[in-house]
Amino acid sequence: MEKDLRIYNGIELICDLDLNKYLGKWYEIGKLSAKEQGGLDNVTALYTLRSDKKIGVDNRGYKNGKKRGIKGLAWLRDEKCSGGLYVQFFWPFKADYNVIKLASDYRYALVMGKSKSSLWILSRTPKMNKKDYLEIIKFLDSQGFETSKILKTRHS
Repeated sequence: MEKDLRIYNGIELICDLDLNKYLGKWYEIGKLSAKEQGGLDNVTALYTLRSDKKIGVDNRGYKNGKKRGIKGLAWLRDEKCSGGLYVQFFWPFKADYNVIKLASDYRYALVMGKSKSSLWILSRTPKMNKKDYLEIIKFLDSQGFETSKILKTRHS
């Protein structure tokens, strides 16, 4: 039996993700457990298409007023589901990057890592409107995420 690529740890992925629309700058609004990103403010991610069809990833933020950043690559795990990717910052290690909710106009996205303890709320703007945020929290609650542990990212 073939594995269903649309489901990841019990959560349905956005398999019709238009990567061209997804590219560009995103602002981190909040996250669950990302130890390597602890204490960062003004966090952004910039996704660009490379000539080899992989996605360039440029994550930036500030910690105690000092700029921090890391660059990496992302690529599809399977052509049949564009919302399931791998992301890699250090060879040979790669991590799962799963788009599990997306506004129809790509104004926000929810990205899950390997488990429900790894999550990022992304927005095209540094401030998300309250209606969208509450919709996201309702969705996450319905999927069994511990929304009380979401760490909000400060943007100035």
